Amino acid sequence: MSENSCKKEIKKTSIGGQALIEGVMMKGPRISAMAIRQQNGEIITETWDSGGNKWYHKVPILRGIFNFIGMLGQGYKCLMRSADLSGFAEEEEPSKFDRWVDEHLGDKAMWVFNAVVTILAAVLCVGLFMLLPAAVIKFLGHFVNAPGFAMTLTEGLLKIAIFILYLFLVTRMSDIHRVFEYHGAEHKTIACYEAGDELTPENAKKYVRFHPRCGTSFLLIVLVISILVFSVVTWSNIWMRVALKILLLPVVIGISYEIIRYAGRHNNPFTRALSAPGLWLQRLTTFEPDLTQLEVAIAAMTPCIPENGEDIY
Repeated sequence: MSENSCKKEIKKTSIGGQALIEGVMMKGPRISAMAIRQQNGEIITETWDSGGNKWYHKVPILRGIFNFIGMLGQGYKCLMRSADLSGFAEEEEPSKFDRWVDEHLGDKAMWVFNAVVTILAAVLCVGLFMLLPAAVIKFLGHFVNAPGFAMTLTEGLLKIAIFILYLFLVTRMSDIHRVFEYHGAEHKTIACYEAGDELTPENAKKYVRFHPRCGTSFLLIVLVISILVFSVVTWSNIWMRVALKILLLPVVIGISYEIIRYAGRHNNPFTRALSAPGLWLQRLTTFEPDLTQLEVAIAAMTPCIPENGEDIY
């Protein structure tokens, strides 16, 4: 081992991010940023306040719920913003429908679009990951007299199978493949910083593209924890079961956040075993980035690094 490597300061950071269209968003303890590669090759970076350290950020379970909601909203805004900055939204000529919407809704068009997309996404998630598995297991229950927990366990395994199949199908899309390359760049950049290396594309390239605090791992943990939490929910009525699961979902999210937070802060046999399934699943949601994509990820992360290395975890 070289003298320089011995002097590296190993860090654990709370900085996390999200891949965007031709870019990366990073959320730091105090500052958040997004960096986008424009069509002319220039990297444009925007920063904003992360929102401070509110009282609920210190309350276990509760902090995970608020963090999840905040990241969903901020992530969607950044995704839409990245489409504008990268020029992706300007590549195609507006259709007759686009022109009609712009003519009749004007400035409200984006708000209506966002509302419709949010509703459709919510309906898809509920239908695909709650209603469909419950309906399938309920139907099979007419032929096999199984106890409630066995039905819930089978339902959970079915949801995990649907989730993995969904991710596999998404990776077949060329545009999504490039976004997942930026996802890999995000992970490599964070890993490079945590290892104490200087943030350069060449240094970041050396690290693996899998990280224990990834959103993919988080969603897998959510599916596993839901098996335990939803085991107390009745099977007598499918619609009642789905409604109760929606009400209990914040609890599942809060518990899952604490688990992945713990795994991100510690490196021991237990946390490595805990993280292993999620790290394996990231083979579907991350791809190897090139140096230009790592350059973008570093541009997004640099403003988020706290002064003097101080971090809020």
